[in-house]
Amino acid sequence: MVTTQTAPFLVSGMREKDLESVMDWFVQRKQSFYALGRIYVSKQEDLEEIFYRSIIVVHNELHRLKKETSFESWAVSHFIHYGRDLSKNKSFRDSEGQKSDQTLFHALLQLEDQEKEAIALTYFNECSYAEVGRILDISVEKVKSCVFSGVRKLREELGHGSFEGCREYHEHYLEYLGRTMDRPEKVEFEMHIYHCHGCQEDLASFQEVVLSLAGMTDVIEVPAGFMGRVTSKVEEREARRQRKKKKRKSIWLAFAGVFAMVVSIGFVTGGFSSLYYAWTEEDEQLRAILQHDLGELLNLESESNGVKITIKSVVADDVQTLVFYEIEDTKKDNRYMMNAHEGVHIENEYDVMRRDVQHMFYSPPVDQGEIQNEEKNVYKGTLSLLPVSVDEGTIKLNVARLMQIVQDPKKDGGYRGEMTFAEGDWSFDIPFTKQSSRVHKLDKEIDIDGIPVRLDKLTIAPTTTLLQYSFQNQGGNRRIDVITFDSLETDKNKVEAGIFGSNMYVESFDQEGWSAFKSGFDTLYFENPKEVNIQFDSIHLSVDDRKTIPLDNLKDLPQTFEYQGNTISIDEIQAGNPAKLILSHDVSKDRAYERVNYGFSSDYLMNENTSIGVSDGDGVLMDKNGKVHEIDVYEYDKLDQPRYFETEQTIEFYNDSAKEDVNLTKLEIEGYSTTKYVDDRVKVKLD
Repeated sequence: MVTTQTAPFLVSGMREKDLESVMDWFVQRKQSFYALGRIYVSKQEDLEEIFYRSIIVVHNELHRLKKETSFESWAVSHFIHYGRDLSKNKSFRDSEGQKSDQTLFHALLQLEDQEKEAIALTYFNECSYAEVGRILDISVEKVKSCVFSGVRKLREELGHGSFEGCREYHEHYLEYLGRTMDRPEKVEFEMHIYHCHGCQEDLASFQEVVLSLAGMTDVIEVPAGFMGRVTSKVEEREARRQRKKKKRKSIWLAFAGVFAMVVSIGFVTGGFSSLYYAWTEEDEQLRAILQHDLGELLNLESESNGVKITIKSVVADDVQTLVFYEIEDTKKDNRYMMNAHEGVHIENEYDVMRRDVQHMFYSPPVDQGEIQNEEKNVYKGTLSLLPVSVDEGTIKLNVARLMQIVQDPKKDGGYRGEMTFAEGDWSFDIPFTKQSSRVHKLDKEIDIDGIPVRLDKLTIAPTTTLLQYSFQNQGGNRRIDVITFDSLETDKNKVEAGIFGSNMYVESFDQEGWSAFKSGFDTLYFENPKEVNIQFDSIHLSVDDRKTIPLDNLKDLPQTFEYQGNTISIDEIQAGNPAKLILSHDVSKDRAYERVNYGFSSDYLMNENTSIGVSDGDGVLMDKNGKVHEIDVYEYDKLDQPRYFETEQTIEFYNDSAKEDVNLTKLEIEGYSTTKYVDDRVKVKLD
């Protein structure tokens, strides 16, 4: 009997791959991670970005976590990586400014990188010196040295004086305050302190800073709605990944006489394999792979608890390893699918798979109607795994959990996102031969709406086509956040951009400020084109356009003001900590902005402990012609140039370091975000 469950997985198991559990883990530790993030950036949207990127990569890479590695240390390492990335970007550094106040976070920012990271990990995240050393890849002694020197610098920066004490006893400060000193040494140290007035003052001022650091995570307040915005962004990303991918219809030949004639010709000419699969294989992608001898039918079977999995075939290349499978529920009319992030484990992953790849492809649910599968208890799908690291070998695939999918009758080809699972034990030894890919260097720089964009290379693999591109955001008041593509076109074929493989961050920055990404398309492998037309679709922009609106003289509400030719209404102002501002925006198809980005100002101290949070309210999804549509993830791709306009926003202003109310005097708009659809088309020759 198949057992099902809907309860979320526990990340503490370290091998589970449930996104909700990863998010819950970060939510439970939001205080310490928020404090850690503040040593890199101060803006709320930047801190949210660090959390967002960390949650995504921890979820996606969880299958690579070694058993001997601490999950917490591993997750913190990813968090630090993205904090460093954002802090290195000039636009993020400039947001800090040169503050006159000497707050603790501002003082931390003045330290060397290893000093502030060692201090934050030790006191904010409560890591041991050994754990800090593993995270920062330095020795324990180096960690202690960084913490000691950093605390002393903080003491001077915060105005606690500069005491020397006896240098031979400096090395004991951390162990003594951390209560890790052996008793004989502790007694000797305390006797010296008792008789040495200089060391007393030195240790006391040192301890004062340490206590302040240790208490930071208790007094710092994570803004209301902060984690809600992070989790919403993660969930929106997952929703986009769940969209139905358009499939071309299979072509069916109808006459048995024609079949017999074609088969006989196939035997004579040696083309039987290609012709045979054209008739017998319903999956168009698998059919092409089999016809070109890039894989073979395996039909490996394993059954557990009345559910049978058949591995039909596999194709491995430099981009991914694609497994074609079929799952049959022999007892009930259920359909189950495999998900690389849910109960799927590669036993010999470290021997045969590449672990340096920074992303995995997502395998969306296959519309069974597209492949003529009407059996309610059978599901035919694909599973994307990491690319292989060896030319030939065997993948030891273990499956412990299958996800049940239920087609939503209200959505054409859409599936309900119910997290219900079948438990079992299915194991396979899958032989593979790695197929080569064709990599074409493009090195073509173009201009998209006034911003430099570089087309770097095109990788044409049997399973997909990847376009690597970069854009440059240095200078000017406009920055590209995301580029989307429509298609690639050759003289024989046109392939669309894949929803589930678009905008993969390569994490490659050079000194000139180029940010590298990859976008996936259906494969062009079987035609070997000599040139390709690249059709762009849209660019998502952040635009600087500052405007200040006085708030101190407002009496009768609502009050309106103009921004980018549109009317914004101030509907409500609430004093307090947080202070709250509620805005509403007029909307039309000609509105320039989709979302407004805010700064802050008040009469209270504008220091590192003042923050702002923006909660999304209602919004409108509108097509090119101004028609409003229901916000539906399955219908989004069917709309002509859709844009989502926010119509309501609630802005909250916090004094994180005290209980005093925030006195709002003005609202500062920094700029806005918008989507611009483009029709740029670039022809590139392939070497």
